[in-house]
Amino acid sequence: MVKLAESFRNVFKIQELRTRIFFTAALLIIVRIGAHVTLPGVDAVLLAEAAKNQASNTLFGLFDLFVGGAFSNAAIFALGIMPYISSSIILQLLGAVVPYFQKLSKEGEDGRRKLTQLTRYGTVLIAALQGWGVSVRLASLTIQGLPIVPPEVQGLGFTLSTVMFLIAGTIFMMWLGEQITERGLGNGISLIIFIGIIARFPQSIFDHFRLGQNLIVSLIIIAFMVAIIAGIVLVTQGTRRIPVQYAKRVVGRKVYGGVTQYIPMRVNTAGVMPIIFAQSIMFIPSTILTFFPESEFMQTMSGYFEFTSLTYSFFYGIMIVFFTYFYTAIAFNPKDVSENMQKQGGFIPGIRPGKNTADFIDNILTKITLPGSIFLAVIAIMPAFMVRFGVTISFAQFFGGTSLLIMVGVALDTLQQVESHLLMRHYDGFMKSGKLRGRYR
Repeated sequence: MVKLAESFRNVFKIQELRTRIFFTAALLIIVRIGAHVTLPGVDAVLLAEAAKNQASNTLFGLFDLFVGGAFSNAAIFALGIMPYISSSIILQLLGAVVPYFQKLSKEGEDGRRKLTQLTRYGTVLIAALQGWGVSVRLASLTIQGLPIVPPEVQGLGFTLSTVMFLIAGTIFMMWLGEQITERGLGNGISLIIFIGIIARFPQSIFDHFRLGQNLIVSLIIIAFMVAIIAGIVLVTQGTRRIPVQYAKRVVGRKVYGGVTQYIPMRVNTAGVMPIIFAQSIMFIPSTILTFFPESEFMQTMSGYFEFTSLTYSFFYGIMIVFFTYFYTAIAFNPKDVSENMQKQGGFIPGIRPGKNTADFIDNILTKITLPGSIFLAVIAIMPAFMVRFGVTISFAQFFGGTSLLIMVGVALDTLQQVESHLLMRHYDGFMKSGKLRGRYR
């Protein structure tokens, strides 16, 4: 405990680190302020009443969790950072199948800038479509027979202003995320999602008591689920090491190589990104449904995409497995590893260099990624089953798999950056080994 307190004191002794922490905190405060600024034309009093009666078992309730309540507040940050994530997913998928985008990804810094610009254009387009859907939903929403948006306000002007404010809010949040990544601490986009989830904690506790649930029983169930999740997370953080032999080379009087190194291959190379990607895709049906508030067929279809439905859990799990493989393929390319190994004179004992080595690494990566992807899917859909044991939906969403895994993953990634700053300046880190055990090993 004394060592931990000393490490925290050391954090604020480093001027650069202290500045980065305060800068990050300031921008995250701005994000939270924007989550409470209601869109023009919306009756804030009626909106607050409608938020109490809003069904949290729909994707709207889950979406509201990720944006920290901004959606139920009809705030200018109601769309959160999800349009940007969706645009990034689309560009990465195109990069895997379209030659033009593959070429851009290999053009170094210039190609990266072009892809970033295209991602921003896509963000504006997706935010515009989602903003239009939000305006339609708000115009149709009533509480005790009174419209949330007064009839005299409804019309083209309200739709355009809503779309413009939501686009501006999304772009501003995207810029804030980039500033945090560049000048702050941690990954800005992930931290914005993280702070949105954390902000819902008091409301989750309040709703639990308001509905008369037994907190002790719920905490026991949550503790049991968290123990399962912790076990799964530890398993998915495991690695398999592939030995690589480097042959001896004599250049002049120096001898190079002749040693054995290892390629670490993690069971869960993708981390929490597959869950974030899959969740972003699963929000698309709810976006489409907002355009048809009067259609009985569409409202019936929305029942199949409720947070607790088996249909939602099935498709959500499939998407997570897919994105785990997809993101792993982007982060760890066996062909590139094989080529770099061959250039340095390395080889895997018993495997011919070149294509055979790439196929061998790819085969192992495919096998160890499968259990990791299944475990991630189980973690993500676990809150839907926790509800069946009597836990309230908002409570389960906060303490459940998706939120818990994102919070733990982002917190560890951010803390690891703090650890790096401390070690570079010869301060003791938070762990004796200088690394955060369990995730970075």
